[in-house]
Amino acid sequence: MPWVPQHEDDFPTLGWTVADQMATYLGRPDAGDDDIFDPFILTVEQQEFLNELYRLDPRTGRRLIHRGSLIRPRGWGKSPFVGGIMISEAIFDVVPDGWDADGQPVAKPWSKVRTPYVAIAAVTEEQTKNTWEPLLEMLRQGSAVDEFNLDPMDSFVALERGRIVPITSSPNSIKGFKAVAASLDQTETWVKGNGGVKLAQTLRNNATKLGGVTIETPNAYTLGERSVAEASFEFWADIRSGKYTNLEDVRSIYFDHRPAPPDTRIDDMDSLVHGLRIAYGDSSGHPDGCLLHDPPCEPGWFDVHRGALDFFDTANDPAVMRADFLNQIDAARDAYVSDPEIRACIDTTKVVGPREPVTLGFDGSEGRKDKHIADTTVLIGYSVTQRHFFRIGIWEQPDGPRGEGWRPPKVEIEQAVAKAFRDYNVVGYYADPSAGWAGEVKQWEASHHKRLKAKMSVQEPIRWRQKDVTRTCETFDQLYSAIRQVEVTFDGDPTLIQHFLNARRDPRRAGYVLKKADDNQDYGKIDATYGCMFAFAAGTDALGKGVTANTTRRMPRQLR
Repeated sequence: MPWVPQHEDDFPTLGWTVADQMATYLGRPDAGDDDIFDPFILTVEQQEFLNELYRLDPRTGRRLIHRGSLIRPRGWGKSPFVGGIMISEAIFDVVPDGWDADGQPVAKPWSKVRTPYVAIAAVTEEQTKNTWEPLLEMLRQGSAVDEFNLDPMDSFVALERGRIVPITSSPNSIKGFKAVAASLDQTETWVKGNGGVKLAQTLRNNATKLGGVTIETPNAYTLGERSVAEASFEFWADIRSGKYTNLEDVRSIYFDHRPAPPDTRIDDMDSLVHGLRIAYGDSSGHPDGCLLHDPPCEPGWFDVHRGALDFFDTANDPAVMRADFLNQIDAARDAYVSDPEIRACIDTTKVVGPREPVTLGFDGSEGRKDKHIADTTVLIGYSVTQRHFFRIGIWEQPDGPRGEGWRPPKVEIEQAVAKAFRDYNVVGYYADPSAGWAGEVKQWEASHHKRLKAKMSVQEPIRWRQKDVTRTCETFDQLYSAIRQVEVTFDGDPTLIQHFLNARRDPRRAGYVLKKADDNQDYGKIDATYGCMFAFAAGTDALGKGVTANTTRRMPRQLR
């Protein structure tokens, strides 16, 4: 019979079954008295993650999620939780096996399908201990060893069929080891230089071949380091942006990241405690429990007040503290903006009307050169009165074979510019004429110069003066100041936001311009930052020309 929902918003999952098996056979690590069995019981949010991880397709009964990412702060409890999931993949009922007489999912262990090998992976032996040591403790304190005939040795766990093994990025440790499940710990440190990128790819490929699952457990990563955690976050952002709407399989990733609010102040105790409670969720030790659920959960194990005090210790690096405890994605030292700064400016509720003054910013690309990925072409709008940036058009080189020989669609882009002038009260438009767009800029100047209040010059009202580095430096600095003080807002377009997070400061005598990260020239695009800067400069000039909220739109004269 088909699946039968039990309540509104119900979905089929093996999460409840797996949690019951954990509580029955596994002991809680660091339980204290060895003579008393203390079962491993999940918190509410851990159960929610498990239910999503083991979500099933109600039509076919197959598992939907093949890849998970759980980003939580230090001390939240990621390691024992994921250790429990890896034990479950090794011995418990996790392979879907249809529906029972009540229309509820049933399952069988991997050993009924193939030999289960499970990997506890990290880039160093010391890192593997984060998950490996609590995993052994959970087995040794519970009844799973006797019930499933296991031998939990220090170097591996022998199953009746298969084994659980800690592995590192050493080629010898992963060669031929095809795991049905793998935990990838601290992937914010997995980079190309230490073999982490290759290790992650190998584990995912093996899981794909076998129909298995991989789970990342990073702490908040540093932007621009090109870690495995950062690449996973970007993949998730692409999915949310609708980039893969025609590919159902890419939705098989479950991404769970809950940072402290962007406006959390680390110099204010109340704000800091609130931010820590949000980031730590059920694990936050507070008399009222976790306020993320109604009713509140039981008090957890992390003392948020004690954790907050460490932020005031001047010996601690604030950026590291934000990443480790507030779960906020950190910026590289030369980053233009931080993740909390730019996300604090996102406002998806603003609507730009046809009469309010708007400026445009354009940065173009000439397309793919040799084997390098082409720069992005962007057209950004900026409401002068609302101080609000919004995407009009972003044109990027497609992935894969479709990107071979790619050139930006100039006709489509020219139509987008013309439509922007029809739809909005455009009072200024600054554009970079380089990269093959000089002719188009000249044409835009000829067509629209009479409407523009803000002009670079009388002769060339749209063309941005590339040699005026001082103006570029000053404008980027003014824009950053506005972002830091939340004096401007963004529509939340994920590509636009990512370009800001990719941008690095490149010092000049007059200040700084923006550049790509030195080790990420192909994929760390920043073109939208220049589009926003041009639009912002035009908006500033428009205000200087007296453009106000009462400016009325001059409609094009109609031919009779």
